[in-house]
Amino acid sequence: MKNSSQIHSRLLALSIVAVTAALSIVPLTAYADTTGTTVSSVIGSTINLLSSSGTVNINATPTAGGVQTTASDTVTVSTNNSAGYTLKLAETTATTTLTSGGNTIPAISGTQASPTALTANTWGYRVDSIGGFGAGPTSAISNAAIGTVTYAAVPATASPDTIKTTAATATNDTTPVWYSVAVNTSTPSGTYTNGVTYTATTNP
Repeated sequence: MKNSSQIHSRLLALSIVAVTAALSIVPLTAYADTTGTTVSSVIGSTINLLSSSGTVNINATPTAGGVQTTASDTVTVSTNNSAGYTLKLAETTATTTLTSGGNTIPAISGTQASPTALTANTWGYRVDSIGGFGAGPTSAISNAAIGTVTYAAVPATASPDTIKTTAATATNDTTPVWYSVAVNTSTPSGTYTNGVTYTATTNP
């Protein structure tokens, strides 16, 4: 006859088997976790500025009553900047006069905000429909009578005039800039020159 300890051992063994069997039929649960990342690429702004020519020729043969010659330069800008660009114009040198040796042709007294018609022995620039210039188109003329189209002095290097502002990318965007000189026979003959600098900057 089995004693109580043997019976207890058998019951314990059966219990372990039963628990093990029960655990073996519990289904396995799959667990998952997710994470993500951001792909970022900063595309830098670029800008390219071109002028139609190295020299704008506004040659004139004066008369006693005065003549005026007008010609244009075309400034071309390309930029991938989504906010566009700003184009400015200013003197390259410290002087606003056209100079030939010791002789000069002064700049007109007008400004972009308040341009004026040229008078004899003055020169200036204009960009149609900017500031106070009014609508164009301005036309090229050679040795014509001094007219009423208004012009401004090219400003000093430290205070450039803004001649265009855009708000989007641009490909070969053009801006005509007109230059004109009016002279009479009191102006000595010679080649009168001055430098103009265009600056195109991407907008923030």
